[in-house]
Amino acid sequence: MKDISCKLLVIGAGPGGYVCAIRAGQLGIDTVIVEARKPGGTCLNIGCIPSKALIHAAEEYERIAHLAAGRNPLGISTAKPALDLSQTMAWKDGIVGRLNGGVSGLLKKAKVKVVEGWAKFRDGKTVEVETETGLQIIRAENVVIATGSVPVELPALPFGGPVISSTEALSLTEVPGRLVVVGGGYIGLELGTAFAKMGAHVTVIEAQSRILPHYDADLTQPVGKRLRELDVEVLTGAKAKGLAKTGDALLVETGDGKEIRLAADKILVTVGRRPVVNGWGLEELVLDMDGRFIRIGEECQTSMRGIYAIGDVTGEPMLAHRAMAQGEMVAEIVAGHKRVWDKRSIPAVCFTDPEIVTVGLSPDQARQAGTEVKIGQFPFSANGRAMTKLGEQGFVRVVARADNHLIVGIQAVGQGVSELAAAFSLAVEMGARLEDIAGTIHAHPTQGEAFQESALKALGHGLHI
Repeated sequence: MKDISCKLLVIGAGPGGYVCAIRAGQLGIDTVIVEARKPGGTCLNIGCIPSKALIHAAEEYERIAHLAAGRNPLGISTAKPALDLSQTMAWKDGIVGRLNGGVSGLLKKAKVKVVEGWAKFRDGKTVEVETETGLQIIRAENVVIATGSVPVELPALPFGGPVISSTEALSLTEVPGRLVVVGGGYIGLELGTAFAKMGAHVTVIEAQSRILPHYDADLTQPVGKRLRELDVEVLTGAKAKGLAKTGDALLVETGDGKEIRLAADKILVTVGRRPVVNGWGLEELVLDMDGRFIRIGEECQTSMRGIYAIGDVTGEPMLAHRAMAQGEMVAEIVAGHKRVWDKRSIPAVCFTDPEIVTVGLSPDQARQAGTEVKIGQFPFSANGRAMTKLGEQGFVRVVARADNHLIVGIQAVGQGVSELAAAFSLAVEMGARLEDIAGTIHAHPTQGEAFQESALKALGHGLHI
């Protein structure tokens, strides 16, 4: 097989890798991308997209079930619904397939050469790829490592049989009668909530003292309330010890040291993700590491000249949109452009019920950094649009410097607040002040008005509260 030479080689076609390759192609850079599986990576194939499809299906099913039970104030009733999860999964797979095709088409349009197979470094400029037709050698002036991450496996609960990761959870064809979720972070609660809405009896095990420990308690309280409404049992300060000998239950050590047995048809382990740093020849390189992650500089440059790393393999926050921003930036740097990106405005969204959005600093984080702050918080219980959607739970909160009113953080929890993430990020990225948001005319009636009202509140003259 003839060797390939190129200016840019991207290893991994996840969100960061394929965006990097497409942008490089647009800039006229001779680009090759290597991917062993389908384009789109974890996010498109077995993560963000399929999980949101499942969450939407669960919401629709629960809404109809409530109508059938007469548990709604809208005066609407209907027959008892039924759920065919295999059909739901087929619909989800159709969406994923269309997006796979879209990514492939965009790579082709940008004249990026795609090599299917597993890449392994020979040295800092040479990679060999095991393809279906034989060994392919690729030599590149610049290389981007975008190998992503995989679910963390617990030694006491190896994946297999009833023990599943998020990947298997998104391929189930039947709703498990009893589902135990190990890990009360965003992945566990997103999927656990979805299956609870579809009829599973769900128990969540979290080792720390509360669910979603990376978010402040004010944001997570509405989520905890909703879990109780869904009859999801949450055990905090508890640790999974392993499967019972019978294989149909999980042994759990509770916070007071007792061991209990939780019957389970499936045990979903969601205790985090680890970077893929093995199997692609890391040992052939001399890269500085930050623990298990590849250390990078401001331009995603590793400790070896001409080698960049982006996305989950470089550490937290392990978010698809962070990887995309890094990938676009690296492509432009390789093309000779001067580029930086503003890390302050990376949004984080938790698609629980209700949803959570955070951008920038929380009040506590700002104070810990020595900043005196003004805080404005507006509840959705006072927002007309939220009320008409039965979405009164939650609020929008703005955190600004007390001296010049520069907005340093924005948080929200509520129904559908993920769609406010762009406005929040734009405000922080552009250096908006409280007066900018307060003086912007927001359409009425929308949930976005809560953003304006929170700024008005921080300035001391909230109008609707």
